[in-house]
Amino acid sequence: MSSKILKAVHETAKNLHDAGIMNTITMREFDMLCLKPARKMTPNQIKKVRLKEKISQPVFALFLNVSPSTIKKWETGEKIPSGVALRLLNVVEHRGLDIIQD
Repeated sequence: MSSKILKAVHETAKNLHDAGIMNTITMREFDMLCLKPARKMTPNQIKKVRLKEKISQPVFALFLNVSPSTIKKWETGEKIPSGVALRLLNVVEHRGLDIIQD
């Protein structure tokens, strides 16, 4: 389903919830259905994100709260990021590191 349609459906559901017509459990189900999964990233894409930010592997590791060796392994394909790390890489790719700084 296209993101425009999902966005419109989610907005409609939120309005129904805000008006008291839709219960919270149903709204949570809509939230889950409309949440885009984190896109898997290749080692090259991960390196490209880091280089776009003009930082070293150790500094990138500090931002993402992982070890420098983890960044190196992601960029060489020895390890594949998943879960929270993958979601965070997606956020940084689209919004930059400023989004996760205090």
